[in-house]
Amino acid sequence: MMDLKALWSARSQWFSSAGRERHIKDYMTLTNQLVWKRHASFLTVAALAAFYYDPVLAAACYILIALTEVLDERLGRESAAWDGVDSSVGDSILRRIGRNTALSATAISIFVISLALQQTSGGHFTPLFFLFSASLFAAMYNSQMMSVLLLRLSIYGVAFLVIAFLDIIRFFPPLDSHVWLDFFTIMLVLYFLADISLKFYQNYQKQLEQLKLIREENERTKAAYEIKSQFLSTVSHELRTPLTSLKASLDLVNKGALGEVPEHLKRAIGIAAKNGETLAVLIDDLLDLQRIEAGEMKFRFKPVNVNDLVTEAVESTADFAAKLGIQVTITPCVEDGRINGDPSRLIQVMNNLLSNALKFSEAGSTVNVRVETLGSRIRVSVEDTGVGIPEGAKERVFGKFTQVDSSDIRKVGGTGLGLNIAKQIVERHDASIDYVSELGVGTTFFLDFDRLEDTQHERGSLQAPAKVA
Repeated sequence: MMDLKALWSARSQWFSSAGRERHIKDYMTLTNQLVWKRHASFLTVAALAAFYYDPVLAAACYILIALTEVLDERLGRESAAWDGVDSSVGDSILRRIGRNTALSATAISIFVISLALQQTSGGHFTPLFFLFSASLFAAMYNSQMMSVLLLRLSIYGVAFLVIAFLDIIRFFPPLDSHVWLDFFTIMLVLYFLADISLKFYQNYQKQLEQLKLIREENERTKAAYEIKSQFLSTVSHELRTPLTSLKASLDLVNKGALGEVPEHLKRAIGIAAKNGETLAVLIDDLLDLQRIEAGEMKFRFKPVNVNDLVTEAVESTADFAAKLGIQVTITPCVEDGRINGDPSRLIQVMNNLLSNALKFSEAGSTVNVRVETLGSRIRVSVEDTGVGIPEGAKERVFGKFTQVDSSDIRKVGGTGLGLNIAKQIVERHDASIDYVSELGVGTTFFLDFDRLEDTQHERGSLQAPAKVA
């Protein structure tokens, strides 16, 4: 049994506007969802009663029950439109729910009692089973509103008692008669229905409490997430300005614009410049991640020639490749290869893939970028002959702040954000990114895009709308 505290809590929720609205909407939503299941049951029972008992009475009761279903359907639309603010509307809906419940339960009770009256011998298994089924259905699906459930079960309970006393009044049997056995069995059934109804109601209340806790936790999580995003954005912006000045100053020193750099300072200044570049990349990645998660990263889509895109990306990383002693080759697409995309964002993705391929390759090796058409799709592949990626590492490869080699002595550093950002940019293009790899042999990352048709080229050249992800 529910304790007094739980009952009082449930009562308080019911009488609050938000609590009552939730109960009413849950009740009417489930009522309308189960309308065809109820109709199928009513029609089956009416057909059986019409064949074995009185067809006129069966048809009349079915029509009355169907009428209450129509009223419930109309009431469901009104309750869905109720905002929960106007209490008079809530009162009206409650009264009509009670009226419909009384009509429906009374029609069903009259129907089963009439079947029992037509049976002069052999017990009342059929009408009692119909009534038990209706009561169990109510216990299972009407637990959102205890007052409505009690009203329906009270009417069914009267019908149970009428049938239970029917043969006792008819025959006045001795106590050892099966008639009395049927009577006590019906009493046990009533107890079972009352108990199971309470259990369903308790479970519904627990679900509401759990839902409330989940919502509260969700609100706390959202608040923490917003604070984190604001912190990252503020820190990143505050760091960018002084870092830009430091990088510019170091560049001037390295180029000799402020005079020749003493030999013993060149190494230290070079390290400072390199770390400044690393920090700038980290800040840019954090800002990009924050924009994507906040839905503030803008995309300007237009038809893009993939061969030209790849050539531009390779040229932008040429200096880096030369320093590492790695050759980058391009295998262009022979057919017309155009996609709908944001060139600057796609260059960002390509630069990340090329940078990773170069970092994990040995001096003297080759990185190949291939463009090919695959039916209605275009694939861009970046293939290296580096160390490879172990199996089962995909979650770390595309995760946030993760590295496949997360040890303190890893060869290649990084923020662990590049591929995660690249994946999100690619997905904003309705494309996909994946890879195949073998340890000690190399890795191939590939991007698959939808290929533009000629008519789409013309349409895209006339208009290149901006899109916010």
